[in-house]
Amino acid sequence: MRITGFETIRLKSQPNLLWIQIETDEGLTGLGETFRGAEAVETYLHSMAAPLILGENPLDIERLHKILFRGYLGFNGSGVETRAASAIDIALWDIFGKVCNQPIYQLLGGACHERMRTYNTCAGVDYNSKSIQRRLIQTGEEKIRGRYDDQVAFIENPAELAQSLIEEGFGAMKIWPFDAAATQTGGQYISAAHMRQGLAVFEKIRLAVGDRIEVMCEFHSMWNLTSALAIARELKQYRPFWAEDPIKMDSPGLLADYRQHAQIPVCGSETLAAQSTFRDLLAAHALDIVMLDLSWCGGITEARKIASLADAYQKPIAPHDCTGPVVLWASLHVALASPNAIFQEVVRAFLNTFYKDLVTQLPVLEKGFLLRPTEPGLGTTLTQAVKADPQACVRRSVLPL
Repeated sequence: MRITGFETIRLKSQPNLLWIQIETDEGLTGLGETFRGAEAVETYLHSMAAPLILGENPLDIERLHKILFRGYLGFNGSGVETRAASAIDIALWDIFGKVCNQPIYQLLGGACHERMRTYNTCAGVDYNSKSIQRRLIQTGEEKIRGRYDDQVAFIENPAELAQSLIEEGFGAMKIWPFDAAATQTGGQYISAAHMRQGLAVFEKIRLAVGDRIEVMCEFHSMWNLTSALAIARELKQYRPFWAEDPIKMDSPGLLADYRQHAQIPVCGSETLAAQSTFRDLLAAHALDIVMLDLSWCGGITEARKIASLADAYQKPIAPHDCTGPVVLWASLHVALASPNAIFQEVVRAFLNTFYKDLVTQLPVLEKGFLLRPTEPGLGTTLTQAVKADPQACVRRSVLPL
């Protein structure tokens, strides 16, 4: 079997998302996805990656991964080269699953879990897309948007939000009530007033629902160490499940200091790539939970290595998804096949709105758990509407005759 060509697709309505469909001479197609900097990744795929993969056997996944991911550039970061390699890798595993007529998690050794527990990241429908609000208004979907605008709700009505998630079967939620304060001060200090505002969100949730839901706090790496520790000292009383990316994730020593003094479990980080980066953080005793984004860390091939590394350190993993539906599918397969996976992130605002427009099938979410897929490969394809979008940018690279 040979790779005969591929095409990339991106939409004006979802400017951060980029899909790749890899074609073979046996008629099988694999779907991959990455996120952020879509135009730059698109250019790299057609100009640099195409000569490296066209004509190659798509089942030589590890060999192609080494060529693309461990090349001269990109191997130690989550930039363009890594995101391109991640998208290709996901697509190759999709082809592998279709060749074997098995879901990807079976090819990774089989499922370790009957179903995968989720938490809801409390983003709104338009969290990653400025243009989606216009579409919602034009199609009369404002009621849906309002129902799932969890990013507004966790600030304005946190108690009601927590209750609604519990009613849907979620056992955990993630919020970021300190981000606005960090934006105002550049993360260099937090005032007493801002501290009180952020803590009030957690207090209202705990008073309303007690310990019936776990609450994760996302910090988006926006604070310096001094301020992050100041927040942790006050936040600890509300029993957060984890503090995610409390500082810049580029210093194992500083993060280890935070972990020791904050006494809140540290989760990190979707922003990191390659098992070597996670190795350094784990070796420094800087992490409690390993979060990885398959479109940024090196795809399924690298993700399973990171998951195994975390398991060797007796640390759980929780794959990231606040990006696109294909990465959610890929992440679910890795989570199901990883004995140390404890959560798969989902965004109910995305699942209930625009994700449905992009792919033919979504993972089945049932009372806070994602069920095992049964279809070969990833288990989904792009909808016809994606390529038919008049504003879609579709580019092709093919094997020369």
